[in-house]
Amino acid sequence: MPTDKLIIDTPEQVHLEFVLADIGSRFMAVFADTIIQLLLLLALIIIDELALRGVMFRLGSYQIWVIAILIFIWFCIYWGYYAAFEALWNGQTPGKRWAGIRVIKETGRPINAFEAIARNLVRVIDFFPGIYGVGIITMLLNSKNRRLGDFVAGTLVVHDKKGKESDLFFNTPGQKGDIAVYQAGKLGVPELELIETFLARRLDIPPEVRRQSAVRIADMICSRLGIDPQSRPTDTENFLELVVKEFRSRAQYR
Repeated sequence: MPTDKLIIDTPEQVHLEFVLADIGSRFMAVFADTIIQLLLLLALIIIDELALRGVMFRLGSYQIWVIAILIFIWFCIYWGYYAAFEALWNGQTPGKRWAGIRVIKETGRPINAFEAIARNLVRVIDFFPGIYGVGIITMLLNSKNRRLGDFVAGTLVVHDKKGKESDLFFNTPGQKGDIAVYQAGKLGVPELELIETFLARRLDIPPEVRRQSAVRIADMICSRLGIDPQSRPTDTENFLELVVKEFRSRAQYR
């Protein structure tokens, strides 16, 4: 079991605890992703040989464009795979999801497309001279197991508590709470990211710190939405769950 833990204090004074992904977990993820990439490249080669080669003589001057398109697809599979998945899958690739890890910002928030692209542009350096030699050495030389791409993008790789996320949002799915949160759609994505990150990590936070963090976030949300804190549900975490539900419903978030 991994033991390297990282505690992040957000600007809202909420304490979030993460377990840093070790080299073993990251190697498992890279291994799985590499297998997927190889299968995609193999499929591309088969399509090239069976389909395109048979009609290439008919393409005439367009042959160069077909070859260019194939090279571009190969480039996207090899270089764009990680960046695309991490940007669209909230910091995960299929391999990372299988290994139970995720890329996040140093602040604990989810990464965006910019961080996903930046950290993977440096992957070629991390890979040098082979099998991620530079990346592994860099990870061994810093306490947060970060490769060069993580330093450039300001990211971390942490364990994703997927086994606990079945009840991460909505412990009480049928409960509507004491008030309706119709204003939740007015919140911005950063506020929702903070709530979701807290809810995802709450089971790892000490009880008293968890309670205080929930109250701080709820007070901030009430202030943003113009809700009297005294009128919100007595179960603060249930209130935060209701806010996320309402936001997703009205703003089509995710």
